[in-house]
Amino acid sequence: MEDKELVAQIGRLTEEEHKLQEAHVGEGLDADEVKRLRALEVALDQCWDLLRQRRARMEFGKSPDGAAVRPADVVEDYRQ
Repeated sequence: MEDKELVAQIGRLTEEEHKLQEAHVGEGLDADEVKRLRALEVALDQCWDLLRQRRARMEFGKSPDGAAVRPADVVEDYRQ
């Protein structure tokens, strides 16, 4: 996936995340919506991680195509 495609995907995921949150302001999310929100957060973390990997590889003269999506448990552990 090219950087431009990654940025577009991040935009789509962010838009869906915001719509989900805004649709339920003051009333909370049901179980399915909470699950979807969590999936969106993980997907966003993975996209941002991949974009950072690609840019770092380019910065050091390597092919950005060597970057790969890392598992959710890897990108989620960055927060700790």
